[in-house]
Amino acid sequence: MEIKLIRAGVQDAERLWKMQVEAFAEMYHTYQDTETSPATEPLGKMVDRLKQPFTYYYFIQDGDTAVGAVRVIDAKESGKAKRISPIFIMPPYRNRGIAQRAISEAERLHGGTGWELDTILQEKGNCHLYEKMGYHQTGETTAINDRMTLVFYKKD
Repeated sequence: MEIKLIRAGVQDAERLWKMQVEAFAEMYHTYQDTETSPATEPLGKMVDRLKQPFTYYYFIQDGDTAVGAVRVIDAKESGKAKRISPIFIMPPYRNRGIAQRAISEAERLHGGTGWELDTILQEKGNCHLYEKMGYHQTGETTAINDRMTLVFYKKD
């Protein structure tokens, strides 16, 4: 398995958006987080993000196959944290270490320190992944609904 990140552009918006909707559909079904779920975002929001000068979307590739995507927010300013939001792996490719390799590659491209992200507290596998990658909980949480709480992470 050869995991690499391939930069996406505005021309890739619809493809990225369709992948995102599919990748987050199961979580949306579980948590019913209509206001925050990437599965319910309109295509226009993806287009707007791709146009932001501080946003870097990458397809996560295994060889020639796009198996997911990651968005890195990086203003490239000293003292300003970089952010992963979101990262996703398509269902057939999960639990193979792909997200871990993609995060490592994003950190290689954008610098290994000064990162932040959030995830769903109830998704123990996600929390384990980020903690294994050196991220630590900040102590901040936000309840989205009675089923779902966001937990915030940093990597210094």
